Amino acid sequence: MKISCFLTLLCVLQVSATVYSQNTLMDLELKNKTVREVLKTLEVKSDFRFFYNDDFTSLNKVLSINVHQKGINEILKELLSDENVTYKFMADNAIVIVPVSELQQKKITGTVVDASSGESLIGVSIMIEGTNQGTVTDANGKFSLNIPKPNVILKVTYMGYTTEKIMIKDQTRIDIKLVRDVKSLDEVVVVGYGSKKRADVTGSITSVPKSRLATIPVTNVLQSVEGTVAGLNISNTSSVPGSVPAVLVRGQNSITAQSGPYIVVDGIPLIKTVGSSLNDINPNDIASIEVLKDASATAIYGVMGSNGVILVTTKRGLTGKPVIRLSAYTGIEDIAHILQPRSAVDYVQKYKDYMTATGQTQTNPVPNYGELANYNAGKVTDWVGAVTQQGIMNDQNLSISGGTADVKYYVGGEYMKQKGVIDGYQYHRATVRTNLDINVTSFLTVGMSSFLSSNNYDGGRANLLNATAMSPYAPIYNSNGTYAIYPMNPEQLYTNPLLGLTTDRLSRTVNLNGNVYAEVKFSGALKGLKYRLNAGYIYFPERYANYTGRADNDLIGTASITNAHTNNYTVENILYYTKEWNKHHLDLTGLYSAQERKYITSTAGATGFVNDIISYDNLGAGATQTSSSSADRYGLNSQMGRINYTYDSKYLITLTARRDGSSVFGANTTKYGVFPSAALAWNVTNESFMKSVSFVDNLKLRLSYGKTGNEGVSVYRTITTDNAVRYPFSGISTIGVVAGNLGNANLNWETTKTMNVGIDFTVLHNRITGTVDYYHNNTYDLLLLRSIPIITGYSSVMDNIGKTTNQGLEISLNTRNIVSKDFKWETSIVFAANKNKIVDIYGDGKDDLGNRWFIGHPISVVYDYVLQGVWQTGEDASKQDPGAKPGDLKFKDVNGDGKITADDRVILGQTTPKWTGGFTNTFYYKNFNLNIFIQTLQGMTKGDPDLNYGDETGRRNTPAEVGYWTPTNMSNTRPSLSYNNTRGYGYASDASYTRIKDVTLSYVFPKGLLEKLRLENCTLYVSGKNLYTFTKWIGWDPENNYSYRGSGDWTNNYPLTRSFVLGVNLSFK
Repeated sequence: MKISCFLTLLCVLQVSATVYSQNTLMDLELKNKTVREVLKTLEVKSDFRFFYNDDFTSLNKVLSINVHQKGINEILKELLSDENVTYKFMADNAIVIVPVSELQQKKITGTVVDASSGESLIGVSIMIEGTNQGTVTDANGKFSLNIPKPNVILKVTYMGYTTEKIMIKDQTRIDIKLVRDVKSLDEVVVVGYGSKKRADVTGSITSVPKSRLATIPVTNVLQSVEGTVAGLNISNTSSVPGSVPAVLVRGQNSITAQSGPYIVVDGIPLIKTVGSSLNDINPNDIASIEVLKDASATAIYGVMGSNGVILVTTKRGLTGKPVIRLSAYTGIEDIAHILQPRSAVDYVQKYKDYMTATGQTQTNPVPNYGELANYNAGKVTDWVGAVTQQGIMNDQNLSISGGTADVKYYVGGEYMKQKGVIDGYQYHRATVRTNLDINVTSFLTVGMSSFLSSNNYDGGRANLLNATAMSPYAPIYNSNGTYAIYPMNPEQLYTNPLLGLTTDRLSRTVNLNGNVYAEVKFSGALKGLKYRLNAGYIYFPERYANYTGRADNDLIGTASITNAHTNNYTVENILYYTKEWNKHHLDLTGLYSAQERKYITSTAGATGFVNDIISYDNLGAGATQTSSSSADRYGLNSQMGRINYTYDSKYLITLTARRDGSSVFGANTTKYGVFPSAALAWNVTNESFMKSVSFVDNLKLRLSYGKTGNEGVSVYRTITTDNAVRYPFSGISTIGVVAGNLGNANLNWETTKTMNVGIDFTVLHNRITGTVDYYHNNTYDLLLLRSIPIITGYSSVMDNIGKTTNQGLEISLNTRNIVSKDFKWETSIVFAANKNKIVDIYGDGKDDLGNRWFIGHPISVVYDYVLQGVWQTGEDASKQDPGAKPGDLKFKDVNGDGKITADDRVILGQTTPKWTGGFTNTFYYKNFNLNIFIQTLQGMTKGDPDLNYGDETGRRNTPAEVGYWTPTNMSNTRPSLSYNNTRGYGYASDASYTRIKDVTLSYVFPKGLLEKLRLENCTLYVSGKNLYTFTKWIGWDPENNYSYRGSGDWTNNYPLTRSFVLGVNLSFK
């Protein structure tokens, strides 16, 4: 190892040891040993460590040595006496052995310029290959460097230019010309049914930064993608372990039909399997993710692509020796922001103020006698603390990959375990993946991709909603040690939040996914023609079981078991044809595919158990049994054709047409739809007139227009069905039917026409790279669930009515701000603004007030009263809100009729963000990398349930952050405790936020140390997630959705979590 390598190693390791004296005397007797072996023996017998180049042939010389009580200098002189090498003592007992010529340095100078323009290049890195010795060019493109010996190789690198390697012999000056590098344009990106060079892409396709996939520890890969792709909106409405984020691409086109993107993993759709999600994919197995956004990119998926497409490609083996990779992390989680309930003192004061506000006589210091014992004893319960715990995350990944020219393989496995921050919540996942590619002959290639994922969500759960309502004086336990069912007895609105821990709960799913392919390449007259067969199968079994007994306030015991499974088949026949002649390039793709999904579920239940011991293991032991089952089938047949044509790498055109036939549509329709698209692109950079524009590295203009369809409704909505029920007649239980679904045999596609204009650019020698896209979507024949008179026996019917528009602007910018020898600073900025609106609903130009659908306004809005403040003592409310009293909320009389009615409600805002942004800064200093990602969502308005407790404010605890009006404090934002909110005001609030999403510090071990450890790569990292949120929102978190008592599902009341993890990524030689 050379001196410079050793010095770098020494700095990194920061070795600290007592210096071993050069005068220490040693005995050494060895026979027929190589010099290398003698040196290793000396390392064992002393504190000296030797560094040398393994290529030294002199170290392989065999000799014998016999010395007694000699110092290290004398031993080395005897050992190396006949060799053209020398040695040098370094700090911390290190000895470097190098050729004599290694210490003979000379100075070399020169300049670096652009090969085409002759422009001097600033900051070019010039390194001696194999060392960390080097320099950078100055403002005039000049450099000087000390060369330790002749015949070294200089490695010259600069952003946007090809790397040069130059042999230095006797020169003392060299002038270097660098050629621009267009490899970024040659980068291959995955598109629908194939891949293309980025320079040849005509549609709007964004690749997820690979750095987000490597060192951001998440349970679902979408969590690491959040905020990093313009136009991809990922929201975590609940942080329950194992929960799946909600995803939108370029906003919402539909009102009631499915709006989520189509997710494809290794060519096989994932999202069409009920319950299946990207939770089943180990993030460490993913090689790349592409997001297809405009019609040119998505039309190839026809009916599936109307809401965007996410393409996930997993890792595959490469030719070479086996590579073993081990990744692991462990960390802790806690609640990012705790909405603290009132303290015991404030709780007592609130009750006193409540009694005063309602004109009642207070006889006790607390509302309920069940609280009195603890109040008198001064005993306080921290209910939020009782239901929460320290969250823990652990994940281990092991993979091996490699192969020969004909057989390549990748095998990976993962085990992930997450203990939630709320007691009882947990998530376990185990996955195994195998990818295989085999060249059977020169013309036939076969392969497979398979994975098995097992998910476990077992366990009873504590109730955070009830915990926040509990009196601080309410007891957790009865005198016998069991949970008190009603801690605030006789108040029975809220039960003990820990009761859920006594239930038996099983929740498990398995995803068995297998895909195979065969690819035939033709030759001779058919050269350029290729046929590929893809076949995929998904088996997705689910099992759920639950038992609640006496300890959970169920006096008779209730048990249920649900088993379900899905079988999903996909078969694709694809023809590819490629032809090049002169300046022309032509690609043709043809597809015929079929998909089928079959789903069946059955549930058995029982009540009336004599005790809670049996749980759900013997439903026959219940006094009353119930059962139900259901099944459905979905099918899709498709044909597709695509033409890609390029002339002289300048002018590109893509034409696509896909025909889909879906089983979900009506008997009176053909069930088929045709979805065409066209795209044009112009690589301006390749024009001759751009050669003189030296600061522009790449410039491409794009235009696309197309039509896509949406079938986003569940099966059998076109069929009128009845539901079976059991009714007693004359004392006899009889099976009958009642109206179920009113079918619409004319139901057909929801259609979206999309226009996209885009520009891709790279300037200043690849220092700034960016993409700007503008899109406009018109969606008509909406799949809308419209209300109908209940006298028909049905409340609604699915129909093709209504129109929407959806438009937006997306900007992605990547910059390299500083590039020097030891330090780099890179920035990534994404911005997306989106605006949708309803153009028509029922064809009569009228709004649908009941569903909050308003023509000319966004699809999802907050429609409510305008809050002006709080009525104060002495104010006259008679001309604005007769009957209002001091402490009541003051609303604006919008229509000026002298009273507050439902007609005074207006649109206060939209529930989706008006614009989103992501700001990533990455700093590189030697072997250290620091990544800081900040996310922002702006322009959202939501009703805040943590401000609205209606008539319960005197019966429960409330957040300390949420105040209330009194005649003395005269609050103008919060009502009196006597205010019951009879108008149902939702407390519309600004839900915008900016969040320090994650910060990751990593250290990449230097090559020299890796060689000593016999490792290929090693990266240590520490990462923090959801570190701080800047927001005006009052509550747990503006991103999460929370249910209040009597609504929704309390199990999803799980706040945003903050995590800190320590991880390592290793690869072995």
